[in-house]
Amino acid sequence: MSETLRATEIAAPTGSASDTGLLAQTADAVRAAGSVLRERFGDVVTYRTREELMSALAANDDAALAILRPALTGLRPDAGWVEDELDGGALPPGEWWVVDPAEGNVNHLHALPEWAVTATLVRDNRPVLTVVHLPLTGETYTALTGAGAHLDGRPLRVSPTTDLGLGLVATSQARPDEDEEVVRRIGSSITAMLSDALVVRTSVPATLHLLNVAAGRIDAFWQFAGARADLLPGALLVTEAGGRITDAEGRPWTPRSDSFLAAAPGVHARAVITLSR
Repeated sequence: MSETLRATEIAAPTGSASDTGLLAQTADAVRAAGSVLRERFGDVVTYRTREELMSALAANDDAALAILRPALTGLRPDAGWVEDELDGGALPPGEWWVVDPAEGNVNHLHALPEWAVTATLVRDNRPVLTVVHLPLTGETYTALTGAGAHLDGRPLRVSPTTDLGLGLVATSQARPDEDEEVVRRIGSSITAMLSDALVVRTSVPATLHLLNVAAGRIDAFWQFAGARADLLPGALLVTEAGGRITDAEGRPWTPRSDSFLAAAPGVHARAVITLSR
């Protein structure tokens, strides 16, 4: 998103009829990629070195991208393609596909169920539509600017909770090999939330927590640093479901921000206070 875009303005323009059709076609492509990854899911993949780990991760990515890239390029031939799923910051003008072919890839390798396939179309640094598919459950979460967020066609709405002390909150590791300062900040924030919230969940990937915020199952999610592919799908889903997106200090969020907070409106202010301690 542009550096001046306020988080609460993510969903400002209403999606056009052509974007509605594009969302449906994008969902078909994401589901097809998810089927490929589901076939690869099963036993724990063993690795002895960092190189073997990276090779196993790349194999999953490549299997999904073999479906996603030609399908999405066919839908929008002039759109750019974001290659690095760990990258952040603003994009050049125009349309871009921001894709994570195996969000939660490490979980997939360890035979854990928390993983997904995501695709988000960004137009002039505004996310226009997003699809997140969970192959093991068959669930597909979608959002279109100005048209709401949905789970398999059913509207999503964030939690009505107004008391953080009764709330379920979550965070995740920002990225592998994070610097020590960010790691300490994560630890301090978890400690603060353990004092103020009812339950604190810590796991990866971020997108699955954000799905739960949009669906009203979790009241707030925060993360320090992060990448476009981690946060853009969930940011659009939460915004379209009526939630608030800012940085951890309550300021407008952009992909260059060093923190991220998605929350139900009733607990957002208290979450900012807690994370600022």
